[in-house]
Amino acid sequence: MIKTPGGGSITYMTEVLAVALITVLAVISPGADFAMVVRNSYLYGRTTGLLGAAGVAAGVLVHVTYTMLGVGLLIASSTALFTAIKLLGAAYLVYIGLRTFFARAELSVDLEGKRELSPLGAMRAGFLTNVLNPKTTLFVVSTFTQVVGPDTALWQQAGYGLFMSAAHFGWFALVALFFSDGRLRAAMLRRQKALNRGIGSVLVGLGVTLGLAR
Repeated sequence: MIKTPGGGSITYMTEVLAVALITVLAVISPGADFAMVVRNSYLYGRTTGLLGAAGVAAGVLVHVTYTMLGVGLLIASSTALFTAIKLLGAAYLVYIGLRTFFARAELSVDLEGKRELSPLGAMRAGFLTNVLNPKTTLFVVSTFTQVVGPDTALWQQAGYGLFMSAAHFGWFALVALFFSDGRLRAAMLRRQKALNRGIGSVLVGLGVTLGLAR
């Protein structure tokens, strides 16, 4: 069993499932990374899209590294402060869930022709899009503060971070494969409203559940 700052306990599998579910929902929710990979895959082909996905995954590791260090310091220095940030993280999950559910406008992607991207340029585009995105910062911090407790081993935290990175690469690699085909791109965008509502509902539920957990 893994102890939480509030004195309760959750099983290791509960931690794993929580990280997996939050990560998958956050990854597939359209945002800056999605738009970048779609655009580059559509304009330059699958290879460029896949390199962009690899850049996004590398960017996630940056967020995970500083989050692990920060969460560890919070747990060691102040349980009350950690609990407060945990509640803020849960509130953020509810917030992005509501924003996703009520989103009306379809994702718009600039598809004007640009100069060719080099392999390094494609990876850099993905990396910078993710690293400079404050939403990714909040996502990683929120997730870690919900599932990481004083007894969570460092190797487990690293495993969660690697899973987040791998999930980003896996999803955006699929996006690159799909959106290099114009017909598949159009079909997915037509179903964006239903996708947003489903993702938003689950994120709100997770935020409320994790925020009330002791």
